Amino acid sequence: MPYEPPTHRVERSLRATTGAKVVAGVDEVGRGAWAGPVTVCAAITGLRRPPEGLTDSKLINPGRRAELAERLADWATAHALGHASPREIDELGMTAALRLAAVRALEALPVRPDAVILDGKHDYLGGPWRVRTVIKGDQSCVAVAAASVIAKVHRDALMARLGDEHADFRFDRNAGYPSPEHRAALAELGPTPHHRLSWSYLDALPRWRHLKRTRVERTEQIGLF
Repeated sequence: MPYEPPTHRVERSLRATTGAKVVAGVDEVGRGAWAGPVTVCAAITGLRRPPEGLTDSKLINPGRRAELAERLADWATAHALGHASPREIDELGMTAALRLAAVRALEALPVRPDAVILDGKHDYLGGPWRVRTVIKGDQSCVAVAAASVIAKVHRDALMARLGDEHADFRFDRNAGYPSPEHRAALAELGPTPHHRLSWSYLDALPRWRHLKRTRVERTEQIGLF
């Protein structure tokens, strides 16, 4: 299906209206998975022409996506990845875990961005970062699209490695998302050390329901503020 290639329109707007010189695009992958970390990539791309075919990682077939991620790693001015583990997701909740992963990615960049373009409509990052949210930013913004591809390829490879010891779950195929084979293995074998144990899928598994964790709300969340 034809699509409009991403542009630097939002980045140029941020530069013009805020004086930002360094703008990072941020995107996440793994939010809806039942197993594995949530992964965030922060990418700085400047205003150069992007590699051909760049768009939202979900619109690119796996082979082309892997090739593009390798090219983007060299093409981008800088990029970095951050993760929040299943345990951190269970302890903090997804919104705080996303922020933790995003802060880890942004702080791993060699230069601190003056502004951040965040995919989606919800600002889960917040201050002190200057954030512009963009719905479908992974399709429309060059830096966010680059972050989308790099994050997806990296997390898919990570999940394939984690699945080496849990072959029945086929993490190499489903990346921790609830595919039929994942569901069947979970019902038979129970959750692995890589599963999120606070999620509602355990409610439908009487044999393993006792493993479910209840997150305790805290006013101060470790490592975030």
